[in-house]
Order: sequence, then structure tokens, then C-alpha cells
Amino acid sequence: MDKLKSVVSGEEARKDDRTILQVANEASSLSWATRVKGFVACFVVGGVCTILGVCVLFLPKIGLTLFIVFYTFGNICTLCSTMFLMGPVKQLKRMCDKTRALATTIMLTCLVLTLCAAFWWKNFGLALLFCILQILSFSWYSLSYIPFVRDAIMRMVSICLK
Repeated sequence: MDKLKSVVSGEEARKDDRTILQVANEASSLSWATRVKGFVACFVVGGVCTILGVCVLFLPKIGLTLFIVFYTFGNICTLCSTMFLMGPVKQLKRMCDKTRALATTIMLTCLVLTLCAAFWWKNFGLALLFCILQILSFSWYSLSYIPFVRDAIMRMVSICLK
């Protein structure tokens, strides 16, 4: 009966005009408690993977490869954890704000380049460099959510460099 009502009233035609982002936003109708649980779980998995990556770094032969995989996966999980709180569409929009666009681009590029350097190019020095850039860009991205912190850091750095 509900399907018939939506067809007769024209709601069915409007549903077809929705974008993918609108469909994803409507599908994420989780309760606040579920969102917090998802955030905590995803954040903890990301943190554990990052710490595990650092722990396996010094294993002979495979340590660096495991570090890169765990560290990158940990960063991805940590980044995705905030999607539970805000929702995927809002998170993607905030990632593309003018204050975060550069940090987001560098962070995502470094995530991809780290894996490329480790598995495709087999250049572990370059992979470590990209991991360091991941740390810096992820930190700069995270600081953008705290008002005026990045400006304060820029002033401190400029004073220290004088």
C-alpha cells in the first residue's frame, strides 16, 4: 500500500532524482548511541593497528612491510571513525572545506603513495618518507577542527625561525 501511495503521489519519481550522496546520507540513520559505538570501535581499531605497526617495524625482512600496511590501515580506520559521528556526506564536505582541502589532498595522496612505494615500487625509504608525511598531514588535518590552533602553531613556528 505504501508503495502504491508513493507512486500515485509522485514521490517515487523524486526518489529516482536523488544523488548518490543523498542516498548514502539517508542510509546512515543510526541512533546517536550506535554512532558513538561505531566511532569508538573504528577509532580503537585504527589506534591498535597503528601501534601494532610500530611494534612490528623491527621484525627482520617483513617488519617494514607490515608496518606500512598496519600504519596506513590504522590511519584509514581513524579517519573513517569520524564518519560515524558526522555521517559520511558531512564528513566528505568538511574534508573538502577550503581550510582542510590541502591537508586532505596531501593526506590521501600520501596514503596511496605509501602503499605504492612499498608494494609496487619496492622502495622502502620512499615508503617511510610517505609515512612521515602521513603523520604530518594527518596531524595538520586534525588540528584544523580545533579553532585557531593552526594559526597559533604557524605564529610559534615563525617566531622560532626568526
